[in-house]
Amino acid sequence: MKHCGTQRIVTERLVLRKFIYEDADAMFRNWASDDEVTRFLTWPTHPNTDVSKFVIKDWIDSYSDEKYYQWAIVVKENGDEPIGCISAVRVNEDISMVHIGYCIGRAWWHQGITSEAMKAVMDFFFEKVSVNRIEARFDPRNSNSGKVMEKCGMKYEGTMRSADRNNQGICDACCYALLKSER
Repeated sequence: MKHCGTQRIVTERLVLRKFIYEDADAMFRNWASDDEVTRFLTWPTHPNTDVSKFVIKDWIDSYSDEKYYQWAIVVKENGDEPIGCISAVRVNEDISMVHIGYCIGRAWWHQGITSEAMKAVMDFFFEKVSVNRIEARFDPRNSNSGKVMEKCGMKYEGTMRSADRNNQGICDACCYALLKSER
């Protein structure tokens, strides 16, 4: 893998960029404070902007690591305000794999934004970082997340029973992946 850290990615409708400290209020307002958005995530809903500030500071501090990938999702027509995030939540050098996680605010659901961001990040990882495998998983009760993976060409690999934990408790995990050779 040729790590290069979080780099700016521009698509037709989106800018994927590094977070800045000033994004904390938008993070809290647009997605992190919404119980419906965090329902199937592994981190709790933020009770206040102090938590969002703490998280963003940690992300900013991590940008110095070239193996760290965390993007703010910005819709171009909305200015520079982030509406969600997408990241490599796990990197496995031994098999040249990244595991991607994402979330966006409820106001932007069902508009193809997450799929557009996911596809752009997948292209980045295959082309710039030279990964061999990209994987993601979701709780089967959150089927819309699976639709994002399918739209991006990922293949269903199976469901692991009681293999994960999210804000709903112990849950099944539907696993999807795409290999570089399958693009």
